[in-house]
Amino acid sequence: MGRGSQSFPRLGPALRCIDTDDPGDMEWRDEGFVLAARPHGEGAAVVQILTREHGRHAGLVHGGASRSKRATVEPGNLVDAVWRARLTEHLGRFTIEPSRHTAAQIMDDPARLAALSAACAVTETVIPEREPHPGLFDATAALFAALTHGDQEIWPAVYIQWEMGLLAELGFGLDLQACAATGMTTELVYVSPKTGRAVSREAGAPYAERMLALPRFLQPDGRGHGATAEDFTAGLRLTGHFLARHAFDPLDRPLPPARTRLESLVSRKLDTAKDGDEKDTPVS
Repeated sequence: MGRGSQSFPRLGPALRCIDTDDPGDMEWRDEGFVLAARPHGEGAAVVQILTREHGRHAGLVHGGASRSKRATVEPGNLVDAVWRARLTEHLGRFTIEPSRHTAAQIMDDPARLAALSAACAVTETVIPEREPHPGLFDATAALFAALTHGDQEIWPAVYIQWEMGLLAELGFGLDLQACAATGMTTELVYVSPKTGRAVSREAGAPYAERMLALPRFLQPDGRGHGATAEDFTAGLRLTGHFLARHAFDPLDRPLPPARTRLESLVSRKLDTAKDGDEKDTPVS
């Protein structure tokens, strides 16, 4: 696995220490997407955010569980964060200011909201804490932009591509460029559930029941030819299989409920949004 799929580009992470009034304090400033907020003590919350330069990072937000700040720490929101601690290994505390309320923009769309929740939950679980992934941050920003502004026929493909990039970032990229058995680059309709490599229609036919379907918009010769609800569902099953196998099973954890709900909602929503035989919706 990994030869045909590239991880998100790396942009040169850096840990910045900013001078404070107390020379013993550590401090940095960064922007980040809220991944989770859990109550802690009386009125506080431990908030996890995905930052551009400092990776997934946790900190205590005083009053984070209060009604006035609850909307700020909603998963998916973009915030400006300042983290301070006496030592780098401490939990530290966040001072955060809202920059963009993502969830509020899609509250009336269950499928998009499930995608937002799934991306946050998956990232929080599989990305090691304090390990910079600037490419993942930029890809997540693009995904959230697609969720809030993208067409109904576009954003599921963006989400699936985001999960493929995440798999590559973790070292488990899928190789979908050529058939693992014959080297052919056409008629690639299957993916081996063991190797993550594409398989042609002819080579995979004897094992079709055990193969994963390769949706048309992910095939090397399939871009621009449209996608159906079945393609999007197949794409989510494809990436979900390898996320479970390589990221969640080793942690003895299932895929997050939001991720499971997303797969169901995407299939249902896109099916009902199309008229009977209308099967080809452009994806670009």
